[in-house]
Amino acid sequence: MGRVSAMPPAGISQAPRRARKRAEGGASSNVFSMFDQSQIQEFKEAFTIMDQNRDGFIDKEDLRDTFAALGRINVKNEELEAMVKEAPGPINFTVFLTMFGEKLKGTDPEETILHAFKVFDTEGKGFVKADFIKEKLMTQADRFSEEEVKQMFAAFPPDVCGNLDYRSLCYIITHGEEKD
Repeated sequence: MGRVSAMPPAGISQAPRRARKRAEGGASSNVFSMFDQSQIQEFKEAFTIMDQNRDGFIDKEDLRDTFAALGRINVKNEELEAMVKEAPGPINFTVFLTMFGEKLKGTDPEETILHAFKVFDTEGKGFVKADFIKEKLMTQADRFSEEEVKQMFAAFPPDVCGNLDYRSLCYIITHGEEKD
């Protein structure tokens, strides 16, 4: 005699819908776990500033208005469309946060970057000679060009003694702004 299975027919799952979506890597996977609470709050503030019409979504017109508020008036329609097309659908806060998470994925955490610099800071002073870093960046692993080094030092200039404060550099790389 055949066995009666307690399992649902093939293709039908008894798992709750939310858990199923999460397992499938669907849109409900928790992007909020990628960031700490203060980062989420900063993203929320940025989203609110960009959502000019306060409808809960960022669209082309919101982007145009945001650029205008920043002093850039003549933004091409194609440019705005390209930005909006980067999203898988309408850009609500969760999609906005997910897009930033995807852009930041692969960025090393602050501790990892600090550790890489500490290898060269044998005295533990918190800085390394800019010339030394330049030489390493241009001769090791993924080599920087002269122009890339100039851009880095323009954004993160060494002090008058030629020292690069790598702790501040790491903080800016991972947080996007200087410590207060």
